[in-house]
Amino acid sequence: MVNRQNSFFGFIVAGAIALLLIAIAGFWFSTKSPVNLVASTSQPGAAIFVSKLSPVMVSLLTNPDRLQALEREGEISKIKTSLLAKSGIDYQKDVQPWLGNEITLAVTTTDIDRDSSNGKQPGYLMAVATNKQEKSREFIDLLFSKRVLAGGKLDVEEYQGVKVLYDSQLSAAVVGDGFVLFANNPSVVKDAINNVQAPDLNLTSSPQYQKATQQLPQVSLGVAFLNLPIIAQWQGLELPEPIYDSEIISLGLNSKGLLAETSFLTALELTPPSSPLIKPVGALKYIPASAGLAISGADLSNLGDSDLAKLWTQIKTAISGSGTDVISRLVAPLTQVQKTWGINFAQDIFSWVKGEYAIALLPRAEQTLPDWVFVVERTEGVPEAIANLDAIASKSGLSSSNLNLDQQKISAWTQLTAKQTQAKDRPSFAIEAKAQGIHTTLDNYEVFTSDLATMNEVLISKEKSLINDRNFQNSVAAIPQPNQGYLYLDWAKSQGILERQLPVLKLIEVLGKPFFNNLRSLTVSSYASEINALKGGVFLQLQE
Repeated sequence: MVNRQNSFFGFIVAGAIALLLIAIAGFWFSTKSPVNLVASTSQPGAAIFVSKLSPVMVSLLTNPDRLQALEREGEISKIKTSLLAKSGIDYQKDVQPWLGNEITLAVTTTDIDRDSSNGKQPGYLMAVATNKQEKSREFIDLLFSKRVLAGGKLDVEEYQGVKVLYDSQLSAAVVGDGFVLFANNPSVVKDAINNVQAPDLNLTSSPQYQKATQQLPQVSLGVAFLNLPIIAQWQGLELPEPIYDSEIISLGLNSKGLLAETSFLTALELTPPSSPLIKPVGALKYIPASAGLAISGADLSNLGDSDLAKLWTQIKTAISGSGTDVISRLVAPLTQVQKTWGINFAQDIFSWVKGEYAIALLPRAEQTLPDWVFVVERTEGVPEAIANLDAIASKSGLSSSNLNLDQQKISAWTQLTAKQTQAKDRPSFAIEAKAQGIHTTLDNYEVFTSDLATMNEVLISKEKSLINDRNFQNSVAAIPQPNQGYLYLDWAKSQGILERQLPVLKLIEVLGKPFFNNLRSLTVSSYASEINALKGGVFLQLQE
């Protein structure tokens, strides 16, 4: 019964989500202006139908028809056709005349009957804005009449002055003159009606939601609100240090792509972050443009105690259900260094990085794991820290030696092994050296790499560094300043690594093919902190 109830409504929700993906995928602005897509508000009107105990609500704040100006291969038209193919409904005739400027999806409750003994059945609500009340009523009547002709059993109930129609798979109602409600159970529609008539029950009365909406820009294409403790409870997670109680995300337009800004809200007083940066860090000039993933910023010495680190711990648990998440697989090469050397990054490296830094992974077609580069500003204490690394290397059985590479003096930590070869009358031996790390001083920076080939690429690629790369420059230009640095991911260069480390990504790529086909890069940054809010953004740069 549960599966049947979810089937039709789930199909509609999947289509609405697909519209959002298409909206993201379709943005390329070389010849088209996004002005006509901008909503007149960032406040979803349907929040009055959603319980303040809702785990998540997502809203598209523009008419889906406007998105068709963005499609390249008729993606949106195909979705409309597939959604209505078996219903006998004609979109242009039956839906378009009344469709308004908002579609909101929400999980209204984690269990409809609030009885965990029979399993949890979440309540799903979709609220669609209507411009013409009578036309939308005609649509609902038409929809259910066709479902009856197809063998469905229709029930009609008058609830709080509202006509509610439902069968085993779908419930619907036109509420007032503003919205059409769809749900997977009639009780979800009734609860939505109650939420309007008793305002203290709906999301707009939630102090968390009120604080979150204050962080929104004046206009947004889309908005999402997440109640983090309820999401954790829904997923059966126990969050370590659950500092942040809610999150709000807004989606805005940029001439090169989309900027998703997010604010994490807390009732606690946050610690001010380290001094913000007003431009990309200089350490990036030693990161080759071939990097697939780069992280840059300043001062790692207090990273473990920062509010950002605590947020990351909360996110990791939410993603994977434990403190060790799948995301850590992306930095597997650095994890391997930690194991080989027997070092603790926080104590032996991060503690003395008080100036600028940049960390990058460089994919190699012939290797499973990428090579790496780590650049730090030579502030006071760095020479002593490097000497300490020499001592750690020695204890781990590595040898420290100096050599010249293209007239540049470099130091190498190597693992020496003897290889036996058979001569005519007696065995002979050769000593082989395998580098476990290379470092050198360039200007006021110390550069560490995984091997000699990578160090050579750093030395010969000064004019082709990441900081001079046009795609990188376009990405960071979209991030507000000042900020705390960047996490930059070049999708084309990193796709192979990501798919190997995160196999589920291949399935996501199939579902969101138009988006991934047009994605060029992803840039993440934290750029504002208030007493009770941590703000950042994700910029999605798309193909032109």
